[in-house]
Amino acid sequence: MTADLLPLRERKKLKTRAALVDTALALFTERGFDQVTLDELCAEVEISKRTFFRNFASKEEVASAPLEALWTALLGDVEHAPLGGRPVLEVLQEAMLAAVRRMSAEGPEWVARVRLSQELSQRTPSIAAHGLQFCDRTSAAFETTLRTRLGLGDRDQRPRLALDLLVAAFHAALRGWTTGSPEPTLDGLLAELRTVFAAVPEAVTFTGDGPGRRVSRA
Repeated sequence: MTADLLPLRERKKLKTRAALVDTALALFTERGFDQVTLDELCAEVEISKRTFFRNFASKEEVASAPLEALWTALLGDVEHAPLGGRPVLEVLQEAMLAAVRRMSAEGPEWVARVRLSQELSQRTPSIAAHGLQFCDRTSAAFETTLRTRLGLGDRDQRPRLALDLLVAAFHAALRGWTTGSPEPTLDGLLAELRTVFAAVPEAVTFTGDGPGRRVSRA
């Protein structure tokens, strides 16, 4: 369902969340994360702290919101994705590409938010730590979903390994996307993801032999 078709209450909530994210990212980027208080952020958006906490648990969470929204949407997709008869990693990769494409509904705003969020995370330890905690929680939820749907026991390591490969590939693509162009685009992220996904099988088996290999000398 698109935002225009949602009930008025939900549309207002989405509008407030978007205003919080955009304002927070702008203020944190301009003045520094630790220099912006929650009271100042709420005053800028003209909301109460109570309203803020209805939407986000912390300043770190609002700063991380763009990519957290993507992974949350992807988790919902995986709960219903067709499994069985195909490599699980392939299914996860296709679901990731579809989830990123859906971000086009937010227009160029999502791209700008992701870039600012990534830049803040790289220079703000508390945001980076929050991101790691979110990744751990979300990976555990993905793993539980896959184990349940595939009827796998707790000792089967394949679901978690597939997830770890997906996460590693996504972050590799994200790095290439944000550093490879002064103006990253959604299409550019999709292209970077496809390139990295295609390299995963070779990354698992490559030996380092071939052009460019450095041989150590005693």
